[in-house]
Parts: sequence; C-alpha cells; structure tokens
Amino acid sequence: MQLTPTDAGNIALGFILTEWNIPESDKDWFVIISSPLLGESWYIVELGISGFPDRWYLQVYDNGECDPSYTFTSPIRGSEGYIDLDSLPHLLGEVLISERNAR
Repeated sequence: MQLTPTDAGNIALGFILTEWNIPESDKDWFVIISSPLLGESWYIVELGISGFPDRWYLQVYDNGECDPSYTFTSPIRGSEGYIDLDSLPHLLGEVLISERNAR
C-alpha cells in the first residue's frame, strides 16, 4: 500500500472540492474526520464541515483514484430549514442545501 491515511483524506477532500467547484479559499472549512484502511487496497474517508453534523463518505483506492459514488449523510433534513448555514460561505451553504435536499 503506497497511500497513507493522510494521503487518502487529501485525495477525497480534493475530489469534493472539485466536484462542487468549491474555491481553495474555503478548503479550511472541511475536516478529515477519519480515513481507515479497509481491506488491502482502499480507504473509506469521512469528511465534514467544521461545526456541522453533515458527513461525506468516499472510497479512495490505493492507486490514488477516488470513487465518484460517494455517500452523504446528515441528521438534518432539507424540510427542517437552513438557519444553521448562516455562518458558512455562500457556496458551502448551497452545497449543504443541495446535499440535504437530495436525501
């Protein structure tokens, strides 16, 4: 295995930033919560936004590829409103609104 858990976390974070066209300046809002090795050739990376309960789970393979079929979870449903997003940069708020509504 050539990737470290840190490498896998950074690959997953880069994927999410690219997927949602999030500017590099908003990168620091994200937190790599965990990135355990599963099996012999891939990691499951758990990402979140600092201070929020929403989570993304991404598979990162030992070849550095990130599976584009990630999982998003949140205890907050879109129907519950979005008042908790006021402190976020606009685009990050829009991402969470979109992800919560898609559930």
